[in-house]
Amino acid sequence: MHIKHVTLRVKDLEKSIKFYETITELTISQRFKAGTAELAFLSNGRGETEIELVFMPEGATFEGKGVFICFETDKLDEMHKFANEQGMDPSPIQDPGDQTRYFYVYDPDGVSIQLRSFPH
Repeated sequence: MHIKHVTLRVKDLEKSIKFYETITELTISQRFKAGTAELAFLSNGRGETEIELVFMPEGATFEGKGVFICFETDKLDEMHKFANEQGMDPSPIQDPGDQTRYFYVYDPDGVSIQLRSFPH
């Protein structure tokens, strides 16, 4: 068993798509409307990682507090520099002593996104 996708309800679909395409390098694999909702699936193209972004103009809005998503990268330093250049206010790169390194940014809805490098 594995996670097929994670669904996040967003306040601004375009802003969220741009964020996830930029910082996670995922790209849109599907995009469609369902009633008044608009959905976008972003994927790494190999089917290993997929996020569903849902914009629903009515109803309660999602506040990202308490949600944390980790993405593995082999370009940690490059992505940290890029996040700084894009004004994403990334945390400093952390080295917890377990041969990994990571930093955090927040998506437009407050979800904590961690980019982390792991030993190979």
